[in-house]
Amino acid sequence: MKIYIERKNIIAGMTLKRDDRLERNNMALHVTKNEEHVIENRKRLAETLKVPLNHFVCANQTHSANFYEVTGEDKGRGALEQGSAIPNTDALYTKEANIVLCTFTADCVPLMFYNEKANIIGVIHSGWKGTVQEIVKKTLSHIIETESCSAEDFHVYIGMALSQKRFEVDEDVYQLYDDLGYADPFISYHENTNKYHIDNQLVVKTQCEQIGIPEKQIAIDRTCTYDSEVGFSYREDKQAGRHLAFIVRKTD
Repeated sequence: MKIYIERKNIIAGMTLKRDDRLERNNMALHVTKNEEHVIENRKRLAETLKVPLNHFVCANQTHSANFYEVTGEDKGRGALEQGSAIPNTDALYTKEANIVLCTFTADCVPLMFYNEKANIIGVIHSGWKGTVQEIVKKTLSHIIETESCSAEDFHVYIGMALSQKRFEVDEDVYQLYDDLGYADPFISYHENTNKYHIDNQLVVKTQCEQIGIPEKQIAIDRTCTYDSEVGFSYREDKQAGRHLAFIVRKTD
């Protein structure tokens, strides 16, 4: 796996596709051929993080703009079975320690964030539908308002996702991005294919900057999930597994 954030007691990262693991290290129950394989892969991750699997929290992602504050009572939801996952949610955040927040992707943008002053961590799943609904802005703006914390204290990591080269769309999706009013610098049109190519990662980064997060506190993994041998890509394979992007704040 890749570790994106490792400081004091905060760890964040993303699992990778591996040929030597069950289902190539697929972490998602909703696309598995054998749930026990996914559970085994998750147990291995839990052992690496030194956090029990029943302290993981997962959501039933629907490409929404919905967010949810995780509390201690939510520990284990979606970790061992899909039915207990947080319903209809694509962003999770918490003030609790020793809870692993999870999001699943295979081309969509995973975003991990923390605010040490407010003791808040979170994960967001922002595919193109989430991006044009501005799930990142809505989630972080909600936290800033309800927790009375500063945008300048947030640190963000945008994980590996589909590159602009590989993310090609038709007029209808292009129009949704264009309607945002700030995505144009990250869109190119290819006349030979009559397709638009969009850099979803940089649109998400811009959304972070628009609410006041300093650019120097936003990092991006530019690895393309389609082109990389360690990437799961739904565009390449509709039966693809999923990465698990995570963040956890441990107690000392």
